Amino acid sequence: MKKILLLGGSAQQIVAIKTAKNLGYFTVLCDYLVDNPGQYYADKFYLISTTDKEAVLNVAKKEQVNGVLAYASDPAAPTAAFVAEKLGLNTSPYSSVEILCNKDKFRAFLKKNGFNSPKAGSYFTVSDALNDISSFSFPIIVKPVDSSGSKGVTVLSNVEDLEEAINFAFSFSRSHRIIVEEYIQNKYPYLLGGDIFVDKGKVVLWGLLNCHRDNSVNPLVPVGKSYPLDMNNEDIKNVKDTLQTLVDKLNIKSCGMNVELVVSKDGRVWPIDIGPRNGGNMIPDLLGLIFNVDVVEMAIKSAMGVEENSTFLYAGEPYYATHNIHSPKNGLLLNIAFSEEIKPYIIKKYIYKSKGDI
Repeated sequence: MKKILLLGGSAQQIVAIKTAKNLGYFTVLCDYLVDNPGQYYADKFYLISTTDKEAVLNVAKKEQVNGVLAYASDPAAPTAAFVAEKLGLNTSPYSSVEILCNKDKFRAFLKKNGFNSPKAGSYFTVSDALNDISSFSFPIIVKPVDSSGSKGVTVLSNVEDLEEAINFAFSFSRSHRIIVEEYIQNKYPYLLGGDIFVDKGKVVLWGLLNCHRDNSVNPLVPVGKSYPLDMNNEDIKNVKDTLQTLVDKLNIKSCGMNVELVVSKDGRVWPIDIGPRNGGNMIPDLLGLIFNVDVVEMAIKSAMGVEENSTFLYAGEPYYATHNIHSPKNGLLLNIAFSEEIKPYIIKKYIYKSKGDI
């Protein structure tokens, strides 16, 4: 039986474990959390950090795995590429994955290769960042170079609270590096987010979505996605051309990629974050409904080097959306009330919290 090594066993990553087992693979899981739920679904579990490349490589060698996948995990993506490359397994180049997973390296790559990229600076200390701030025009965005999910990110319209924002960003950086960059104003009401899938170096699945935010709670954290994309055809073409060119220059072979871009008011496309992995928050589930395809299965087969016919057709329903239930304040969960108006349109629910949970 062939084996796949999966990096991360959170509630949102269980679907990858289940899918791999359904495909007939023996599943080996690494996660540093003692209470991760994925361990109860995997065939074998190792209590190892998914960012510890050498430790994960040792597990891969010991288990003689045939593929490695960091499903919906930015921090684990470089480890997956490192291990797969060392063992000659299917992967995109480790050097390219490293670029995509480090925001300062990504900004340098964009600038070097002629993509639109905001003015940016990378810093190792608070004082260096503070001393260089006069070279920027506000608004600016301060963020760790190696976090995901908008952790440690702040948008500032003036110098007030700058030092607090810098310290906040450093607190979420594993490498203790942050990046400061000028903030690009969006032409559209929504940021462009979602997933694409690359097969043999070509983007074959365009899961481009409107990325919704709740400005009253946190303007940087996604609270849902919707389809179809609220963007004119010319701008959509420019976005697709930009992403395919980026895939070409990074020599990405076959994988899912989580994308976030802005189209500025002058029509230019600005790549913000491109992750070499499937998106979280049930984006693959949503794309599966839209295009009538199992995106998670595609990711598993790609990691295992299985080639498939990559023709995807729009499923036909006009509108799709996800919503991440959240609260404007901290507290304990009492209940979740769904309006009668929306109930007929709810296709799936993923409820991870129980009454009384924080």
